[in-house]
Amino acid sequence: MAAAELDHDADYCEYVTAKTPWLRWVAFLLCQDWHRADDLLQTTAAKLYAAWPRVRRLENLDGYTRRILINSFLAEQRSHWWKRVLTHGESADTPVVQPDVDAVLDLRSALLTLTAKQRTVLVLRYYDELSVAETADALHCSTGNVKKQTSVALAALRKRLGAADSADQASNSDLADQASRSPRRSPHAALDRMIVAQDRPGGVES
Repeated sequence: MAAAELDHDADYCEYVTAKTPWLRWVAFLLCQDWHRADDLLQTTAAKLYAAWPRVRRLENLDGYTRRILINSFLAEQRSHWWKRVLTHGESADTPVVQPDVDAVLDLRSALLTLTAKQRTVLVLRYYDELSVAETADALHCSTGNVKKQTSVALAALRKRLGAADSADQASNSDLADQASRSPRRSPHAALDRMIVAQDRPGGVES
């Protein structure tokens, strides 16, 4: 193997090793399933390797890699392949550290009710902290579409999490007085807790 090819492979391995924790967590937020997240990560890594000789010097390599992952996820959703291989009746693995288990589980359940596109927009905006313009570029859509998808998705989360809160309060009527003195959970706060509570792995270029 030529020295140049060895250098390319070494650079690729170094990059993927450094970015795997970040990419795996983004994949999990999209899929809400660790097994599917790992499959998505492998697909992303394979596609990146094929393109590596021409993209390794890109200024925003993280953005390019993120786009591969997102496009692969959305293509998988459109093909409905995941519905054929998903094991029903098994709950997705949960991260080891969960500061508020009930809130996180409520949020994960609510996220699964969103469309793949809406979930992707929220992950990009609230986890990867991309701007509206950067999110639009990553998804090849208009900024207006990003704003609309974000608004609709957050409204759906508010409705779903609000209903969950109401059910919790109804089943714990003996604690109503205590609950009335506690701040109600909001989708923004729950989303922030799920994201901020996790160590952001594999620092991402802005």
